[in-house]
Amino acid sequence: MALASSAVFTAPARIFNHDIMGCTAEGVAGNHLYSGRALALTEPGDIIQLHPALKPQWDFICAHYTRVGLSFTEQVIWNVRQRALEEHADREISVFFFGAAEHAARPNQAWHGVVQHINSKNNFMALAEALGVPVPRTLCLADVADIGTTEIARAPYPCYLKAAVSVSGVGIYRCADSAELRDALSRFATGVPIQIQAEVATDLFLNLQYEADAVGYRPIATTEQLLEGPVHQGNRYPARHAPWSCVEPMAEWLHQEGIRGVYAFDVAVIDRDQGPEYLAIECNPRFNGASYPTAVARKLGIDSWLARTFRTEHRSLAELDLLGIEYDPASGEGVILVNWGPLLVGKLLVLLAGPPPAQERLALELQRRL
Repeated sequence: MALASSAVFTAPARIFNHDIMGCTAEGVAGNHLYSGRALALTEPGDIIQLHPALKPQWDFICAHYTRVGLSFTEQVIWNVRQRALEEHADREISVFFFGAAEHAARPNQAWHGVVQHINSKNNFMALAEALGVPVPRTLCLADVADIGTTEIARAPYPCYLKAAVSVSGVGIYRCADSAELRDALSRFATGVPIQIQAEVATDLFLNLQYEADAVGYRPIATTEQLLEGPVHQGNRYPARHAPWSCVEPMAEWLHQEGIRGVYAFDVAVIDRDQGPEYLAIECNPRFNGASYPTAVARKLGIDSWLARTFRTEHRSLAELDLLGIEYDPASGEGVILVNWGPLLVGKLLVLLAGPPPAQERLALELQRRL
């Protein structure tokens, strides 16, 4: 039976805490300031927790989002303590990573358990084998001390030595030969689980995002990754490939096991004479760098964009000059600030909306002003 035309649908009230300090690598500049990028995900009526160091930038980011037509909440808690998630138990939660602190504030053993499990690259490889998900040749070991002369001799050079649990490309080393592998191994303490993975001969890596709730799971977007070595620098949409079937068995399994919110897979694309080959590299059981510009683009209906990290000499949004290059809803082109908090330490992630020529023009002009 059709619903009456006067029916009104409202999204459930939410509280956002996208602090990344419980799931980040030491030494990442400005990582305590990343909570600000979740502001673009919010709607009026939501609550967001932001690091207090961002408070002086509040008026400027609100003015920018208002000009570009991006909706957001103005209800802010100026701290990122997970206790607020417990204090607002009537609201749905949106968190960067459902780790131990988030689980303590909002207990959900299934969600927490599946996140902890798949956050291990070794567990990811085991599950991929069980479900028939194609992956690169990989040797998984529970302890770096288990790698001996035989394993070093058999390693598929060039290869990557990876900590089973790592973020931001930390704990990942490219090894061209056995000497480099031995040197990389010396950087790990005994007891650390690791893997040795054959290098994939490609420069095209995809990020496939899903979103899950109690009702089901659904694909969000496929983007192409911009990488500097193993470190994520940005994303491009639309992607030239969208191999959802490659990771679908794992996406479904994660939902059945209780994952909630956004999660994503990194997939390598290899050109073959018979057609492209897709190899799953890892799963991020959380929001990731692609999630935030993707959310901005979806809210504003932007169908072609580039998200890039820029370095800047500025240390305040008030110093930024976006006149003439700020996103214009009428033209569908321009600059939108996404991860604006780390500007305080000299970097920011922006979305460059428009076709590739416009992206290139905007990037050059923005870089000139930074």
